[in-house]
Amino acid sequence: MPRSFRTAPLLAAALLAGCATPSVHQAAAPVEVGIIAFNDFHGSLEPPRQSVIAPDGKGGQVQVPAGGAAWFASALESLRSKYPNHLTVSAGDMISASQLASSLYLDEPTVGVMNRLGVDFNAVGNHEFDRGRDELLRMQNGGCAKFTAKEPCQLEKFPGASFRYLAASTLTENGSPLFPATGIRSFGTGKRKVSIGVIGLTLKGTTDLVSPAGIKGLTFADEADTINAAVPQLKAQGADAIVVLIHQGGKTQGAPDPNGCNQLVGDIKPILARLDPRVDLVVSGHTHWDYVCDWSQQDPAHPVLLTSAGVYGKEITDIRLEIDPVTHKVVSKSAHNVIVQSVPYTSSRGPLGNTDLYPQFAPRPDIAAYVQRYVDASKAYTARGVGKLSGPATKGEGAESGVGGTLGNVIADAQRDATASAGAQIAFMNPFGIRASLVPAADGSLTFGDIYQVQPFGNQVVTETLTGAEIKAVLEQGFDDNGPDQALAPSSGFAYVVDRSRPVGSRIASITFNGKPLDMTARYRVTINGFLSQGGDGFTILANKPEAVTGPTDIDALESWLRAAPMRTVPAEQRVTFAGAAG
Repeated sequence: MPRSFRTAPLLAAALLAGCATPSVHQAAAPVEVGIIAFNDFHGSLEPPRQSVIAPDGKGGQVQVPAGGAAWFASALESLRSKYPNHLTVSAGDMISASQLASSLYLDEPTVGVMNRLGVDFNAVGNHEFDRGRDELLRMQNGGCAKFTAKEPCQLEKFPGASFRYLAASTLTENGSPLFPATGIRSFGTGKRKVSIGVIGLTLKGTTDLVSPAGIKGLTFADEADTINAAVPQLKAQGADAIVVLIHQGGKTQGAPDPNGCNQLVGDIKPILARLDPRVDLVVSGHTHWDYVCDWSQQDPAHPVLLTSAGVYGKEITDIRLEIDPVTHKVVSKSAHNVIVQSVPYTSSRGPLGNTDLYPQFAPRPDIAAYVQRYVDASKAYTARGVGKLSGPATKGEGAESGVGGTLGNVIADAQRDATASAGAQIAFMNPFGIRASLVPAADGSLTFGDIYQVQPFGNQVVTETLTGAEIKAVLEQGFDDNGPDQALAPSSGFAYVVDRSRPVGSRIASITFNGKPLDMTARYRVTINGFLSQGGDGFTILANKPEAVTGPTDIDALESWLRAAPMRTVPAEQRVTFAGAAG
């Protein structure tokens, strides 16, 4: 059920209505506005072969396969149909770190999908800056000017976004925002007219997450200060409700619940604590987490409704505001994350089917056809060469599927080298994230299609700081008897021994780094994929680590590593040793 709370003015209005004439009652009744919100879509045109973990109604959880632009479109339509007055908004990272069919075409098809869906506003996120300022401006304004290595307008002329980018805290050299700071939408007429003021911005830490060349000349102001400066301006323009779209967020603790707010932590909390109390709704993002929080229960001085819809279009947030047109205040607000249940798929741990516990959506035909055009065109790209490898790089299969093998070594080396600028010393790859062995042609050549089969997820790599003791604890989680064993494949110079005969928590018998025992008290810079950085595959210790820097996608890292040498040699040394049988 939607989380909802009402404030005193609505009760007062209801009491007055009991003594009023019908016409007065109608004039005083709240005006309902639906806000359909999402975040971190990341160019997920096709179903991302991922799920949402949600309550099963029996005290457990169920995995619900979700996502895909055509299914997302149907879910969005179903929500809009509930509201004569509605607004559709995004809290950033709509583009970049995208699927192949979007990324190859500079995310033009993702913007094309969002135009067809009628999005109203998108706050810029850090990934909107991945290809630089000029290319981001092209996303808004359209055109075929070339600002990157890829060719724009390959399949069609690009008209630009019909929705408005908002960037209140992104300041250019003259101190003005790169895009408008705010927007306003009005609904109804006369005494029944209400207006929604929208503020959009990214996180202040964008400078630490994007290549300096991409944001040269731009500065990123404090989030709370920026929001608070915009509130009185919107109020002066007649805004009855204030909505913030911010590319910053948090994470909940405990059992997954798309509509829960259990022990929320993260960088959004200190921002909320400083907000002008006239802010009614905060749509957040960046952490790829899902939650719905009535923040008045945590901080009555800041009674904001806080939401986030996860990642990759797997969820959409259905938000309802009721606005008193007489007092010009929000008197009720509620929100509910809707899972965009789409098609079954086979995960690294087996088939994952649909469930009747949550609604299923059919793909919207026009969006499906539009996406398919780009998917079909991208297939030709898979034939291009990306480098050479000295022989097959394989991973464990069957009973040894939890071992990365020589291919795990390859990927770990590639990801460490790709994040050297972030200080990476060590990298780990989860074997369940490797989808196929890498087998070159007789002359060693590999195509993009070959490496895409290995890593089709489009995960970005993340470099974070861990102590030696934390690294050991992470490796122990691969053998904690919760699910299948999984030996993280390390980069060169790192080796460890697993002894399954030991008790849980003590099965990593030894660890060496550059020929010496790993220092349990020292701090190391460690690179992993984005899935692991969120605690995926049960490696929860990797989540919420400090000094995290996001790098390229995993497939870009692998391609760069292959291209950097005429012929890459498969690193065949034994980096993970088992005392006894593997697994």
